[in-house]
Amino acid sequence: MSIVIPARNEASTIAVVTKQLISLRPDFELIVIDDGSTDGTGEVAADAGATVITQPYSKGNGAAIKRGARAATGDILVFMDADGQHAPADVERLLFKFDEGFDLVVGARSGLGSQASVARWGANSFYNRFASWMVGQPIDDLTSGFRAVDRRKFLSFLYLLPNGFSYPTTSTMAFYRAGYSVGFLPIKVAKRQGKGHINLLRDGLRFLLIIFKVGTLYSPLKVYFPFSVLTAGLGGVNYVATAMVSDSWRFTNMTALLISSGVIIFLLGLLSEQLTNLQYKDVSVDED
Repeated sequence: MSIVIPARNEASTIAVVTKQLISLRPDFELIVIDDGSTDGTGEVAADAGATVITQPYSKGNGAAIKRGARAATGDILVFMDADGQHAPADVERLLFKFDEGFDLVVGARSGLGSQASVARWGANSFYNRFASWMVGQPIDDLTSGFRAVDRRKFLSFLYLLPNGFSYPTTSTMAFYRAGYSVGFLPIKVAKRQGKGHINLLRDGLRFLLIIFKVGTLYSPLKVYFPFSVLTAGLGGVNYVATAMVSDSWRFTNMTALLISSGVIIFLLGLLSEQLTNLQYKDVSVDED
């Protein structure tokens, strides 16, 4: 077992998290990825007993996760935050759930009290519902960074993972798309200690793009097709409305534009679907 913790400027909490984990499971490999911290996070973690990998500058949460996954030697990886939100005692619960036959188990937050703000709670609730519709399975928490995963299978998706904050979303949808088993474990999270690294204005657009990433990772046509039908349908409505107003069944430029746009959107979705299939052509589902 390997525990990987990405950390950036978390000197105030990383020692407590590290010591608690070591006291609970001293046999686990514990790796802290110091993502270009300027407050001595790496030194504090090393003094507390963790193996520290230092990035010369901040590359992002996803980049730190990828670096840690490559360096880890355990067959099972546990990812958790360094800010004290995730209870070290929940690692055992996560692994018990994993042993039920899952390839990925996500610690699922619930309720407004488990989110950093009302805005984050609303956004995450929307992501969960949208992703659940995409995969046809209930997804309790798409963006939680507390998870246990089969290392070999996780490494096969590293090329898909972004360097920023949406690695949980990408990896979860990739596992669903490949046909692996994904489970969710209800957890309670503590209030974050220290200042967060997410800025609503700066990162709002990035989180909005997560929605499109979910679609393109799982089934692009499922997103493109409704838009194509809507656009072409507006063309048909425009055709009928023009005829009713002018008493002439003229095929106007706007009608032609809307209908042709709908066809183009559908064809783009079809092409995206084929490209998505190629991304997963080398991923095999093991029947262990």
